[in-house]
Amino acid sequence: MIHNLAARTVLTLCMMLMMAAGAQAFDLAQLSQQLREPAVIRGQFVQQKHLRALPLPLVSRGQFVLAREHGLLWSLQQPLQQDYRISGSGIAQRTPSGWEPTDQQPAAARQNQLFLAVLGGNAEALQRDFQLELFGTAEDWTLTLTPRSKLLQQIFSAIHIQGGATARRIELLETQGDSTLLLLESTEVDDQLSAVEQHDFTH
Repeated sequence: MIHNLAARTVLTLCMMLMMAAGAQAFDLAQLSQQLREPAVIRGQFVQQKHLRALPLPLVSRGQFVLAREHGLLWSLQQPLQQDYRISGSGIAQRTPSGWEPTDQQPAAARQNQLFLAVLGGNAEALQRDFQLELFGTAEDWTLTLTPRSKLLQQIFSAIHIQGGATARRIELLETQGDSTLLLLESTEVDDQLSAVEQHDFTH
């Protein structure tokens, strides 16, 4: 399922726009700064994959660690157990002999870059590929991304992201009618990785 999330669905998390009436508007530069501030974010995820051919969604659960300087550790726990590491260089899967790169098509690699741009608040990268519609406040915001590039238009019709201090909900609408809903729960911000997490990112 992580391939659907990281390779085929991704994502990201994050943007907003206006502050309450009478206050100064919250622009993309302020948004990017807010999203880049946490060095480490940990939490749990629930992913629901809605397929046109199935009456009920495919559900997976697990934990994640997002590190500003390294990328994302994605630990799938249900319905099976598997660990993934997502970075600017691609996706690696934990094996008995260590982290092994996974085979990726160009489209999948592009989606991974998108996912990290969303999570890391890289507004400049997002604006190259998407038309952004942002509204709400720093505490309660919504961002809609509409693809500009032909490659992404073949995959997504739109991406909707909602959050506060961190992203809480990501919905990916695919052009063929399938969709993915990603809920990020029990998130905590930290200023450093644990020794185990540091090892997983660097070895």
